[in-house]
Amino acid sequence: MRFLSSTVISALLFAFLFSTNLVAQDKREYYQLKTYTLKNEAQEQLVDSYLEKAFLPSLKRYGINSVGVFKLHNSKYVKADKIYVLIPFNSLLQFEALEDFLLRDKAHLADGKTYLEATHDNAPYENITSVLMRAFTDMPKMIPSNIEGPRASRVYELRSYESPTEAAYKNKVHMFNQGGEVALFDSLGFNAVFYAEVISGDRMPNLMYMTTFSSMDKRDELWKTFFESEKWTALKNDPFYKNNMKKADIMLLYPTPYSDY
Repeated sequence: MRFLSSTVISALLFAFLFSTNLVAQDKREYYQLKTYTLKNEAQEQLVDSYLEKAFLPSLKRYGINSVGVFKLHNSKYVKADKIYVLIPFNSLLQFEALEDFLLRDKAHLADGKTYLEATHDNAPYENITSVLMRAFTDMPKMIPSNIEGPRASRVYELRSYESPTEAAYKNKVHMFNQGGEVALFDSLGFNAVFYAEVISGDRMPNLMYMTTFSSMDKRDELWKTFFESEKWTALKNDPFYKNNMKKADIMLLYPTPYSDY
């Protein structure tokens, strides 16, 4: 019996992934949100260096572009001790195969050596959390923001809406899609990056989405317009959508210098 070489197997796997991804182009995307929690500046610098010089370049070799990397705007209410990485996938197969690719990518292993080989008593982070999402039907593909201005002044607003039950959660998703909430955001110029259903995470049932603004003032102005709009007034007073949410977590972020958008 003949055995295929590892090179041939890798080539076949890549071809299969490529053909699968082509088929998946018409389907809803998947997103992974990785959150690094840090305890000091040394950890922040190490994670930044790894993401910029090793992880993002490796993702591009894998065929994934438009990766967002964000940090929290300073606030007296929220500790700015996290780095958020938003990764789009064409399919779950592409998501599943990424880890194996990273383990075999020689450039990734070399460029990320300090981070990847960190010792237990000098870890580069406190922990990593991961959320896996599937795009809404009304916005099946990510649209990387094209807003301009200094990156440190931009606002990338990441929201997570928790619901009290699975049924209430589905109702909230319906409110965004069939109810027209996505269309309302679009009509007002919120520059959404994505809207998605969380399919694996620690705050379920919940949905997440990201809108973007050139400044905090612009963000506040648009939200005021949103809340005063006739469409939102009608939606929030519609008995069909009553009590479909119990908590909103709001993260006000800005893109790092090496973020793709």
